[in-house]
This record gives sequence, C-alpha cells and structure tokens, in this order.
Amino acid sequence: MATQTLHINGHDLELSKIEKELYPRDHVSKGDIVEHCRAVAETMLPHLADRPLTLRRFPDGIDDSGFFQKHASGYFPDWVRTETMRAEGGTVDYVVCDDEATLVYLANQAAIEFHIWPSTVDKPDHPDRFVIDLDPPDGTPVATLRDVARRARDLYADVGLTPFVQATGGRGFHVVAPLDRSADFEFVRDFASELADRLAAADPDHLTTAQRKLKRGERIFLDCNRNGYAQTFICPYSLRARPGAPVATPLDWDELGRATPNGQDPASIRRRLARKTDPWARIDDHAASAIDARERLLALGD
Repeated sequence: MATQTLHINGHDLELSKIEKELYPRDHVSKGDIVEHCRAVAETMLPHLADRPLTLRRFPDGIDDSGFFQKHASGYFPDWVRTETMRAEGGTVDYVVCDDEATLVYLANQAAIEFHIWPSTVDKPDHPDRFVIDLDPPDGTPVATLRDVARRARDLYADVGLTPFVQATGGRGFHVVAPLDRSADFEFVRDFASELADRLAAADPDHLTTAQRKLKRGERIFLDCNRNGYAQTFICPYSLRARPGAPVATPLDWDELGRATPNGQDPASIRRRLARKTDPWARIDDHAASAIDARERLLALGD
C-alpha cells in the first residue's frame, strides 16, 4: 500500500494506504480525502477552531458501519491539541483541530466526518451557535424543504437573530444563528424548542417537533437537539459518509433556490471557493443574545 510524506505546519506527516478507496462506488480514495481537507483547510479551520470535535471514522470505507470517536486516542502525536471536557461520569479528552496538519492527520486516520460542538472550549456551557436541523422524511420535495428554511430564516430575523443556512451534505439544511454566549445551554435549548414549536404550530400538516419517529409521519422534523452540552452538528466543508462524497456547504440565502442538501462534492467545492468567499466567514460579527431573542419570541404572541 502506498505511503506519502507531507510537510505541513512544521510537522512531517506520513500518509498510509492513500490509494484505498473509502468511497468504493465513487472511487474516492483516502488520498482524495486528504486532498479535499487540504483544499478547504483555510476556509474550514475557522469553523473547527477551539471546538471539541467528534470524528466519524471509516477505516474500511463508507460501506462499512464506521464509528464515532470522541476520546482522543493515546497514539495521536503530542502536537495534536486535546482538551479535557466534563462528561457524564467523568471527563473526555477531545481533539481540537486548529491547524492544517491536524486536519490532514485526522483524514489519514480515515476521519471522514467532522462534527463540532456549538460552543468553544473556553466557555463550553455557553453556546455561540444556535442550530435547528431541518430533517425531512424520504420523498420530501426539495422545494418544500427550502420553503421551511425560509420560514425559519424569517422567524429568526423577527426575534433579532441573524440567520445563516448550511446544506448539510445529508438530507436537510441547518438554519444557524451566532450567539453572544450570554445564555447557557439549558436556556438556549428551551428557547430553540419554543421557536421550533412556533414554526410547527403554523404548519402542523408539514412540520413537527415530535422526538419519536413514529409520531412524525411524513412531516419534516425540526430538530433542536444540537442545542445541548456536548451535542454536535456537522462542520462546514466536512465530507459526509454518503454516496457521491457530498460536502456540508454554507450558502448565501439567495443561493437556496438552486441548492440541494447534498449538491456539492470535493471537485465543485474547490471551484466554488476559487470564485466565492465563505458565506459564514463573518458569522461571529452578528452574534446576538438568546435572552433578548426569547423575550421577542414571547412578545410575538399567537
């Protein structure tokens, strides 16, 4: 099996089995995944920086089940940053990916998906991202999904949040807003539930906040579960372990009408970033108070 040595950020990285196809049907190799990570590193790293990271690794390719990894392995080199975070029954040492060398190292470990906390290590109990995941059942027309994303956008704006949208690379869209970290997770999760309930109440035939799948029927699930301590959402520009090697992609709102949840792949994302800046590049400039937003939501009445 072929190996390759790269010199990044002052570190020598020996890549192994680079020709192994981790997306067998798409003929995307581990070397291709490393190349994707290098191509998007400059744009992706600000979204990874300072956030505890859960990896989804597929050493035998995406047709195998793969596994989620929270604990940083003992064999990771000492230059890979780890941070000890409080967890149920103890602590977990999470990887934090702040540089290209770490990103490439993790890709060489067959990490395909990078899932980030909605808070950073310096203030882990106070999220700076508010996330509602639009999770559609099979067969939902993309036009319907776009319409729901726009309704979420409008309600975010009504309560004083600045809405951003991401094609997840999976089935749906994330509607995200930056927060100023004045509220803790418990507050933000309750607020997210109230906001999602309001959206669902306006269109109960098509939208639901029911946690149990059996109760959702053919409705789009407004998933607020990302808004909790140690919960995660897919990092912008991460690959997804799905056919076609789709990439999670932040969008401008005026692109939504042409976008699908899984419409970008490593080749198209390179072309995109060559001609367009990241729509989320200045997301933190718009951080708002969840406390103020919740007051505005309650003031909207019925």
